[in-house]
Amino acid sequence: MNIIHKLTLRHLMKNKKQTLVTVIGVMISVAMVTAVITLGSSFLVLMQKQTIQDYGEWHVLYKNVNKDQLEAIKQDAATQQLITSKERGYALLQGSQNINKPYLFIKAFNTQGFNNFPIALSEGRLPQQANEIVLSEAIAPNAKVTYRIGDRLTLDVGQRSNPADPDNTDLNQNEPLRFINGKSSETLIHTTTETYTVVGFIKRPSWEQTWAPGYTALTYVDENMVDTNKTVDASVVLKKVDGTVFAHANDLSTKNNISSFKTNESLLRYYGVMGGGLGKTYNSLFVIVVLVIVIGSISLIYNAFAISVSERSRYLGMLSSVGATRRQKRNSVFFEGAVIGVISIPLGVICGLIGIGITFHFINSMLEAAIGVTEKLTLVVTPSSLAMTCLISIVTIFISTYLPAQKASKISAIDAIRQTTDIKLTGKTVKTSKLTQRLFGIEAEFGLKNLKRNKRRYHATVFSLVISIVLFLSVSFFTSNLQKSLNVSQKDYNYDIGVYKNDEVATLDERLVKSIVSLEGVTEYSLIKQWSGVFTWVAEKSIPEGEKPPWDPDQGRYKYNLQVNALSEDKLKAYAQKVGIEYAKLTNPAHPTAILIDVMSYRDKKDKIIETRGIQGRAGEMLDLVSTDSNKESVSKVELAAVTDQFPMGLVRSSFEIHLVVSEPVFDQLMKKSKDKAYSGLYLNSKDPLKTQQDIEEMKKELEVSNIFQVRQHSEQIILLLSVFVYGFVALITALSMANILNTISTSIALRKREFAMLRSVGMTPKSFNKMINYESIFYGIKALTYGLPISAVIMVLIYRAISYSFSYGFMVPWTSILYVIAAVFVIVSLSMYYASIRVKKANIIDALKQENL
Repeated sequence: MNIIHKLTLRHLMKNKKQTLVTVIGVMISVAMVTAVITLGSSFLVLMQKQTIQDYGEWHVLYKNVNKDQLEAIKQDAATQQLITSKERGYALLQGSQNINKPYLFIKAFNTQGFNNFPIALSEGRLPQQANEIVLSEAIAPNAKVTYRIGDRLTLDVGQRSNPADPDNTDLNQNEPLRFINGKSSETLIHTTTETYTVVGFIKRPSWEQTWAPGYTALTYVDENMVDTNKTVDASVVLKKVDGTVFAHANDLSTKNNISSFKTNESLLRYYGVMGGGLGKTYNSLFVIVVLVIVIGSISLIYNAFAISVSERSRYLGMLSSVGATRRQKRNSVFFEGAVIGVISIPLGVICGLIGIGITFHFINSMLEAAIGVTEKLTLVVTPSSLAMTCLISIVTIFISTYLPAQKASKISAIDAIRQTTDIKLTGKTVKTSKLTQRLFGIEAEFGLKNLKRNKRRYHATVFSLVISIVLFLSVSFFTSNLQKSLNVSQKDYNYDIGVYKNDEVATLDERLVKSIVSLEGVTEYSLIKQWSGVFTWVAEKSIPEGEKPPWDPDQGRYKYNLQVNALSEDKLKAYAQKVGIEYAKLTNPAHPTAILIDVMSYRDKKDKIIETRGIQGRAGEMLDLVSTDSNKESVSKVELAAVTDQFPMGLVRSSFEIHLVVSEPVFDQLMKKSKDKAYSGLYLNSKDPLKTQQDIEEMKKELEVSNIFQVRQHSEQIILLLSVFVYGFVALITALSMANILNTISTSIALRKREFAMLRSVGMTPKSFNKMINYESIFYGIKALTYGLPISAVIMVLIYRAISYSFSYGFMVPWTSILYVIAAVFVIVSLSMYYASIRVKKANIIDALKQENL
């Protein structure tokens, strides 16, 4: 170790407080980087495990491949595991008492498929031959049909067809049963007779939606059973998942004449592999977030070293006077950064991991209690993540020390000893407006001159404040927009079960409704009368250019579909109060009024999700209702009592459809003028949605039950996990920002002990001293907001444009966050300066005038 390094270590030991402040600042920065990287990787691994647990593990699915194509897929260098599967089709479940679920849905897997898909055996064994089958254990309690192991089933297996709608040929498990006049309108076509032996029972698979028309039954198929006349589906688990997944699958399909393939986007997105607009969105946001973290860290560490170099200027000048070269002085600062890094990086990594680990411990219990997540959020620490953390931290420290090191190398002996590099005393430099003294007094002028006299420290402090403002507003905007985009992409259901009548009379009678809502487990319900055969015309000129729907106008007007909804009296009263209007305004049939929910969303030709206001309605406006069978003539008019974006229970955002909410008397009056028939829906929330669905189906009424509990649960799960990630990030950014401000201001004030002692020595009273400090705080805050708010606005626009690759909705100015920032800046600056000044005021004037070090 050379003499310069020894002197640098001695200086660090002598100025322990400054060194400790710098070490803590770097530790916070490293801990934040560690926490963010670990939180991100842990979150992705959790979502990978949860998606595999719910829907199985596969990356690419090749449809309808023959034996030669299957062999080519198997021999492909990228293939790690090969799953063969085949959807055999549907067979009538003889004796089923569930009119909404009259089929068995038969699907075949090989052994690898049984391992990779969430198939839970409850009794017996899994199939090992093509003539063996396992059945869902839900058949016995739900359909009231009992089978035993060893039973032989002879089934006519075919495809679902709806003669009433011959164009709809894709009737799969995600499509509910079709009804006409309360009876199934479906038939099975292309049937073949197959015989199976029951060898076991499985739990209801998670991929079987509650409205699926067939109970799951699984049989066996493998590559040896595929001959030249048959095809299977081939699902592949890849050895390496990266951005080449799509191109590789396309090349393999082209070379082997495979008709089609699809990727498991639900799983691949958590490997960071996404295509199209969603991939651009995620990549853009990732770059922005990383830049925010790095800039925040650099600002914190840079200010610590910049102030340290400023304080060491006389010491560095003395080194110059005894022959130290520029390189030696520059290396002195780099060596100081290396020492700080050696201490801070390991401690920061450990603190970051401990903090995230503790957070996960509490989060897991919350996740399990709230939404019943089966997988746990575990701390995932990989060599690559630790290497990335250390690399980012080292680069950040190097960048933070580079400018102070360059400055240190240029300090001459004379300038350093005279302190002319930091303090400028020309009249032009410290000149202030006379208005300042007249308005605020001599203390304000002293405060402003102090800032101008030492611009380097002043700029360092303002820079810290600006960075803190930008960090907080950027992250707040980022998190709010992530949640907004997620809400746009989800249906945002506010109920668990929908119940509808499959009959010529499509309304639910009062006795039936009472029977359903009195079932055990039902916690809340809403009965809504509905009319969908209606639309309205909106003039093209009345719609903003960016919000026009993608279809062509008709005679300068756009057609918007409407759904008129009548809430019961108690529900409408509560909803009217929530929207902010009087219930009485909605009850006059002679003058129909309605609440317009002016929100709609749809996917454009580029698969981009668009959310728009729709018809741009305004309160007090008259709206024409045009029936679909009235030859474009208005059948009714309603006045818009209010316009809102809030949905009552039972209604959700629809594609190309706007909702009107009216009272029952107004609804009945509107229906008198229409030839259409009204229908009704009963929407329920339940403690046990699956049991409630079974209880409703056992009533043996002509009912269609749509249980969207699983969809809603999955949406809530994603939102909650995303909230954990983003709000944890906000907390870390807030801690970084506060540490940045406290560190910079406290150190800056501490370095001015001699200056303050001089002012006190010439008669400045404690009251005047406090006023001067307060005015300095105000000047800091105003200057920081002047730069911070415009820079934040630019970053918000960049984030919004990144998200707009996949989603389209109006730009939302985060006024609440801006007000918080304005208040927080002045509070934090004032507290920081007050805390630092307390220690200055307690110091002895003579000792402070003689003091050289902190």
